[in-house]
Amino acid sequence: MVKDRKLIIAGNWKMNKTVAEALDLVNGIKREVASVKEVDIVVAPPFTALESVSKALLNSNVRLGAQNMSENGPGAFTGEIAATMLKEFSVRYVILGHSERRQYQKESDELIAKKAAAAHASALKPIVCVGETLSEREGGITEKVIGTQVRGSLAGLTREQIEETIVAYEPVWAIGTGKTASSQQAQDVHAFIRKVLVEMFDDATARRVRIQYGGSVKPSNARELMGMPDVDGALVGGAALEARSFADIIRNSI
Repeated sequence: MVKDRKLIIAGNWKMNKTVAEALDLVNGIKREVASVKEVDIVVAPPFTALESVSKALLNSNVRLGAQNMSENGPGAFTGEIAATMLKEFSVRYVILGHSERRQYQKESDELIAKKAAAAHASALKPIVCVGETLSEREGGITEKVIGTQVRGSLAGLTREQIEETIVAYEPVWAIGTGKTASSQQAQDVHAFIRKVLVEMFDDATARRVRIQYGGSVKPSNARELMGMPDVDGALVGGAALEARSFADIIRNSI
């Protein structure tokens, strides 16, 4: 399967894994995918494991991501993590605006846009998440919701910055539920997101942006999903918590 855009598959470990467990997992992933060159591979452990996982990833083909960061630089922001702190551990990517943070921490598109700008200011590549709920899909307003999120969450980025940004489409109704958008449903929304990017930037720029799918991605559905023309990778949750299943998703995507 050959695409102009290199596939990127990222594992979001969420609030899972002690440091010891994280090391076991990342070492297993390293062994499983050591020969893979066709895909950009990212793991995003919890903050507490970043230092240990970073050391374990030295000289490997797996890159380190973080699950969130502050829109602010260092200062009086108790409990927050600045981009400069992530850089200390050689973090390359940062997940922003995940639906769980939009829901539980009430993160807005405006806040996510500020975080994306702060990430770029520190040479981090943001993975910006968008997605509709089941009621929004059933109400026929998927494109309205996604369009608003994409325009709001990426507002203010330059063409150069958007090309170094990954957009992750994660239908909220498919996250952790075992339900997966069909490959065609995923393709339809990915194509719509690219159309919005054309309107925000231009056609050539939009064609260079990688758009991931997330939502109950498994080894069994990876090949069909990644085969869609506008699906450029996956943001994997539960299946990323076991080395073999995460590696199988990567292998089945090539």
